[in-house]
Amino acid sequence: MLVLLPPSETKAIGGEGAPLDLDALSFPELNPVRDKLVSALADLAKDVPASLKALDISERQVDEVHRNAALRTSETTPALLRYTGVLYDNLDFPSLKKAAKERAYQRLAVASALFGAVRGGDPVPAYRLSGGSTLPDHGSLRTLWKPALEPLFSDTGEFVVDLRSGAYSSLARIPHAVVVRVITSEGKVVSHFNKAHKGLLARAIATSSTEPGDLKGLVRLAQKAGLTMVPTGEKTADLITG
Repeated sequence: MLVLLPPSETKAIGGEGAPLDLDALSFPELNPVRDKLVSALADLAKDVPASLKALDISERQVDEVHRNAALRTSETTPALLRYTGVLYDNLDFPSLKKAAKERAYQRLAVASALFGAVRGGDPVPAYRLSGGSTLPDHGSLRTLWKPALEPLFSDTGEFVVDLRSGAYSSLARIPHAVVVRVITSEGKVVSHFNKAHKGLLARAIATSSTEPGDLKGLVRLAQKAGLTMVPTGEKTADLITG
């Protein structure tokens, strides 16, 4: 199975891995776009004011620009350790046992504005780029990624679970994927608990020795982990908080 997680704006810094090697990443068919974006982002970093504007960040976040400048030379770390925030806190990858970590590396992937998609164990550097960003001379990321990502996702041959957020969902449609949304017991869509519950679901998928191949199997897995998941259609389900 392939579970697509949303990324985080914030990234853990540092790492112990060798510098970025695109050939070391999953989904090598994405490398032409990856290479173009890495070069564009590193070049943009030479102009700090332009970078701040394109990335929609403040001068207090100028370190993010410096990290982009070092994309090809800085240390890497597995994707599930690079991304931070509520979702990844609740996944709590470091606390998983060895077998669960290996399953997480294979089953979980992160939707990325810079790399398109990377599996959990792929070595990536710290960077700053959002799904809604527009880079000078390159246009919107959706224009760049859609022609590469949609064929990839349509041919994975895997059961795909889509947990992406809006900006990243717009980079590519995945018609056959099961889309999970997080709501309250009153039916309201939530924000903070959205990320927390997606993290808990990702953890349940990593810790399960059984790999679901359809929506029914996913619901059983979630319920076994103590989560409340209800199918709402052939390719949709609600994860209910509370």
